[in-house]
Amino acid sequence: MKPIVDNSREQILLESARGGSQSALISLLQAHQDRLFRFLMSRASSRADAEDALQECLINAYRYFDSYRPKWRFSTWLYRIALRELGKLSRENHPHSQASGSEQHAPDPLQMCIRDDDRQNLWLTAKACLSEAAFTALWLRYAEDLPVRDVAHAMGRPQTWVKVTVHRAKKRLIAAHRSQQAADKGKVPAADPDRASSLKCETAL
Repeated sequence: MKPIVDNSREQILLESARGGSQSALISLLQAHQDRLFRFLMSRASSRADAEDALQECLINAYRYFDSYRPKWRFSTWLYRIALRELGKLSRENHPHSQASGSEQHAPDPLQMCIRDDDRQNLWLTAKACLSEAAFTALWLRYAEDLPVRDVAHAMGRPQTWVKVTVHRAKKRLIAAHRSQQAADKGKVPAADPDRASSLKCETAL
């Protein structure tokens, strides 16, 4: 993905925001808003949850900007807040893992946010194949282009965990994607039990 604002421009805005410029901070948050929403849509159980988490993330980022440390990318700091807010909303709004009937038939937020993306099938396969944590690590590393140390910081995990998880997730995703491509081309009979087992990615990561 292309950066939302170039590094030099972001550094200027960050310096101004640290100097007390509210307009610079607002510009920074607005620049990252769409990408944050896309990330939250890939994780949330509904669009409403993604929108609520985004709102809380931006409010808290504005309110607690003084806690931001330049050693991390600004986007990494925002993703960390976004994950925390989404987790809080999920616990409050969905205390039980069993989805309601309306939720079960609701559009997949990830499918909605990437329906026009050339990599649509790959990310949809990833969501079906990987655990929530593995999917998040993979998304932050490649969709958001964050370095391993930033992914680890955003998720509150050790860097070693991120490296191992991303490596395993890539292998699992590649295998599942190839199986799906073969099935789509008619190379694998639909009734073949081996196909079913190969496409059923257990969330063991």
